[in-house]
Amino acid sequence: MKQGIVPALLCFSFLTGCSQHTEEKPVDYFDIVRPEITGQLAYETTDFVEDYWRVVGNTGFNKTIYLIADSLQAAGYVLEEKAKDSDRLTYRIEKRKMTHQTWEPGSASLQIVGEEKPLLLSETNRNMTYLNSVSTPKEGVKTQVIWIKSIEDLKNTSIKDKVVFAEMSVRRLYKLAVEKGAVGILTYDNPDYLQPEKNKTSIQFRSLPSQDDGNFWGIALSYEAKEKLIAELKKGSTEVQVNIQTKRYPSEELTIVANIKGSELPDERLVFSAHIQEPGANDNATGVGTQLEMAKTAAKLFAEGKISFKRTMTFLWGDEIISTQRYIQEDSERAKGIKWGISLDMVGENTAVTGGTFLIEKMPDPSAIWTRGKDKHSEWGGEVLKLADMKPHYLNDFIISTFKKQGEYANWVVKTNPFEGGSDHTPFLKADIPGLLLWHFTDQFYHTDNDRIDKVSQETLKNVGTAALVSGLQLVNASDVFAYEQIQILKEQAIVRLEDESKLSLLALKNGSSKKEEKLVISAWEDWYIKSLNSINDISTNKNSAVKTAISNAQNEIQLKSNELKEALK
Repeated sequence: MKQGIVPALLCFSFLTGCSQHTEEKPVDYFDIVRPEITGQLAYETTDFVEDYWRVVGNTGFNKTIYLIADSLQAAGYVLEEKAKDSDRLTYRIEKRKMTHQTWEPGSASLQIVGEEKPLLLSETNRNMTYLNSVSTPKEGVKTQVIWIKSIEDLKNTSIKDKVVFAEMSVRRLYKLAVEKGAVGILTYDNPDYLQPEKNKTSIQFRSLPSQDDGNFWGIALSYEAKEKLIAELKKGSTEVQVNIQTKRYPSEELTIVANIKGSELPDERLVFSAHIQEPGANDNATGVGTQLEMAKTAAKLFAEGKISFKRTMTFLWGDEIISTQRYIQEDSERAKGIKWGISLDMVGENTAVTGGTFLIEKMPDPSAIWTRGKDKHSEWGGEVLKLADMKPHYLNDFIISTFKKQGEYANWVVKTNPFEGGSDHTPFLKADIPGLLLWHFTDQFYHTDNDRIDKVSQETLKNVGTAALVSGLQLVNASDVFAYEQIQILKEQAIVRLEDESKLSLLALKNGSSKKEEKLVISAWEDWYIKSLNSINDISTNKNSAVKTAISNAQNEIQLKSNELKEALK
């Protein structure tokens, strides 16, 4: 008990001394932000965006870009090319040539010849047409279905001018099917976490390679459609009538970037990133809408003099991973100043309907090597990392701590998962920039045409937007007081983690693990937290020697606790 009180008092004295020295007054950003973010703008934006099947360069993607631009301008952001040096709030729309034509779906139908009703219609299954599919003739095409159960079947069967049906990934089928003269494919490949026997009409969107001059098409099946087709195929030879109308046309790739320029360290920045492409509501119209409400709220509070920005806050909307990666890579000087990156992807779920929970996907820490205890991967899954892959940084525990405050306030569940990758946080990490993901999983409607506005919660949008903007404001205004707070958070979390891992190691030893392995686990967490504490030095604007002393003291406590726990392993 006393050991817990003394460090807290020491930290309090540090905080007080730092505050007096810098004449800083602690700012409760939750008190400022909570009355402003309601989730309404995020929800309305999500509702607009999810109407469109979005891919880079097409109508829905571009309309989203210009909707964001209009909203930013109304909030006080000035178009960069018209901005004065004194303008702190600016935005720009970047335009780039596309190497391939863009694509958008029109109408589609699939009918078993001889049946009265269509098997699928795009009006009710808008994901049925493979991305990059070509159009059939206006009257459609009638062709025989060839049921393929393995790649060997495909190699040994005549499929010229026919359509191939298979329950497997298109990646295994496409090239050979084209080479052998098939006109198209019908596939079913819904993972179990979508609960296909319950959600019988769901279709996950699928894609073909870009084919500006090709003539191949694909249709993805729902569980219900797949079962009906198989029943017909079992009876004998089966023909289908397929009608697909799509658009392919030259376009340009658009990205929109908004900045609130820092007053003291404008070249240092936090980047929020949300991707526009993909056809769903939760994925990722919710990220687009939440980030827009954050940007608009930040502008309002800044204009009213309620908040300041020492560093720059950047909001980026574009093509998943590609736009974020380009933002980092195309300007090496700008990249040097990116201190943090946060991705908003699938952030508005009504979890009572979709399942799963809100998650913070952590930067790579030892839970991505030894996933045990309370740590659990999502259904997305992740590779087992190595010690060399670790990214020790205070950002993990800071974001978790901040979001859990909103969770406690709003009775909202906040959980974490070990690093898995696959969204806009990965370009930051690859560039050795601290970055993490805000998202939801498992979602039984993930990537399906049932991911619509009725699966979105305005309350969740409000909670994510509030906690994300509060986190951002704390980061861009971070100084010594913030540094001391992070030292205390990291030290406390390190002790908790080490004690938890020690208990798990004792159980593992009983189940046949070795002392060497279990000591390695505890040492890995010790190392991760000691290095995370070192990363706090990057915050201290005055390079305050007292901050370094506090870091060193915390590291010593962690090291002592780690040694004690390793010695206790029997």
